[in-house]
Amino acid sequence: MSNKLRLGIIGLGAEGGMYADFLNEGRVPNMEIGAICDILPEKKEKADEYGVPFYADYKELITSGDVDAVVTTVPHYLHPEMGIYALEQGIHALVEKPVGVYTKQANELIDYAASKPELKFGVFFNQRTNQLYKDIKAIMDSGELGALRHTSWIITTWWRPQGYYNQSAWRATWGGEGGGVLVNQAPHQLDLWQWMCGTPERVFARAEYGFKRDIAVEDEVNALVSFPNGATGTFITATHDMVGTDRLEILLDKGKIVVEDSKKVTITRLVENEEILSKDMSMEDVKLLFTGKMDMDKYMTTEVKEYDSVWGQQHVEVLRNFAAAVAGEEELLAPGSDGINGVRLANGIHLSSWLGKEVDLVNFDEETYLEELNKRIKAEGKFEERN
Repeated sequence: MSNKLRLGIIGLGAEGGMYADFLNEGRVPNMEIGAICDILPEKKEKADEYGVPFYADYKELITSGDVDAVVTTVPHYLHPEMGIYALEQGIHALVEKPVGVYTKQANELIDYAASKPELKFGVFFNQRTNQLYKDIKAIMDSGELGALRHTSWIITTWWRPQGYYNQSAWRATWGGEGGGVLVNQAPHQLDLWQWMCGTPERVFARAEYGFKRDIAVEDEVNALVSFPNGATGTFITATHDMVGTDRLEILLDKGKIVVEDSKKVTITRLVENEEILSKDMSMEDVKLLFTGKMDMDKYMTTEVKEYDSVWGQQHVEVLRNFAAAVAGEEELLAPGSDGINGVRLANGIHLSSWLGKEVDLVNFDEETYLEELNKRIKAEGKFEERN
């Protein structure tokens, strides 16, 4: 008997196929493929190549006895439904991002998982394994640079041509996908931003729907958030920028962190809290500042770090960590309950742009969000409304 965790892969598309290949290649030493499920019967050929059972119905896979856990690489709306069913049957659940399309749906899964503490429930936030962001979170958690003042993330490296949206009828629709760039491309950044900087309490947003693409959902977003301590943040993303920018800035009381292209980090540390340095500046110092003669090295030090990334290693690490968590050897890097933060912020951005006003994220009005979402699903006339 193998002591490896037997993973059932539900949906053998691009993501599910990648995970299957990693497991088949032995890149995850404590996990193996238990079975595969897909609604397309031709995918059975791939399951046969792997030498594992194939199912066309995810419920049959979950109750087959062939798997200890499942990963849901399926359209977003299905994640909560499949996650709940797996947990009901005593099967551990690793849900792809986002954990749900809207907060009411996501909370149903999260609340049910909380009633099953003996089972592991994770969300596939592979970017949390990126050493660059782990190092930044460690700095933020340590408090060495003081409290947050402002943070901005411009992440427009998601260029998608029209053909991408035309490939399937459900893509870039309210009823089939539940949104655009916020639910498809940017969930990792929405998670990382809050993982490092904390969860904002309010958001005011302007989103453009079908701005430069023939789609119903958002292809550009500009959002302004407020944090509980008075700090502010901006989040900008789009899918129509062919050049693309990836720049994260985090300004704190005693320094600043700047990330470029998710590879290069510049950390500036002030010798003292900026407000104290400001109060202690004389007019002579101000003159030196204005004439460009001030020796800024007296007040700050700068560290530059560059990071390499091995393709697929982040996904492998999530799978390894999940199996280790099931075995009781490690804590989950991304507990499923954390997934509500990104869903709530994405929903808040949508709702703010729809209503034209600031939205409370602490006491988020999920019923109004669902009502507005269903208006858009009904207008499409292709999918059933949600509840």
